[in-house]
Amino acid sequence: MTLLSTRGLSKHFDGLQAVQGVDLDIPTGQIRALIGPNGAGKTTLVSMICGRIAPSSGQVQFDGRDITTLPAHRRIMLGLAYTFQITSVFAGLPVGENIALAARCRMPGADVAKAVQEALQQVGLVDRIDQEAGDLSYGHQRLLEIAMGLVQRPRLLILDEPTQGLADSEIADFKALIRALAGHSTILLIEHNMDVVMEVADQVTVLNFGEVLAEGTPAEIRANPVSYTHLT
Repeated sequence: MTLLSTRGLSKHFDGLQAVQGVDLDIPTGQIRALIGPNGAGKTTLVSMICGRIAPSSGQVQFDGRDITTLPAHRRIMLGLAYTFQITSVFAGLPVGENIALAARCRMPGADVAKAVQEALQQVGLVDRIDQEAGDLSYGHQRLLEIAMGLVQRPRLLILDEPTQGLADSEIADFKALIRALAGHSTILLIEHNMDVVMEVADQVTVLNFGEVLAEGTPAEIRANPVSYTHLT
């Protein structure tokens, strides 16, 4: 069953066409990678999906519901969570409180403590619950941000460049985490690291100059001489 779909989704800024007529269908339970060169329109596309910016034209549907004009906070309530390309945590607050703040927008207060513990276990930060977020390593801050998305119990989790700035050992752990998360949420992964994409994605969408250049399995994309030149 299709969880997220876009039809003719477009965005222009003062004459610059950032995204042009994108049709996208992501089934429930899939790990979909969205790739393309810098300036391809990836962040603009997901920003429209999340409700952070309004499209110039086109439609966004979530679980069969038209959410094109729905504000971002309402989309969160429907089960759509987004982690930012630039790490965004509350540096002066403990790890647990960061996650609790994210949880409170989706659930009653009585359920928050349990949800925080579950999210910490999923990303492997249980022993960091009382540590200030600003004192975490960069890799652990990325994990914290993912936990802040997970605690909202999303049906669709959008991860924007989650491996950016991570060490090789941290990237290996991240790939294992994504595979584990796939059992709980549909995932849209915006990623430049092709090793990560080719290993974890079920399907790949290649975006270039704001348009869909190709779609297919990782093997199909790798074998496509036109799309492969746009992987990085």
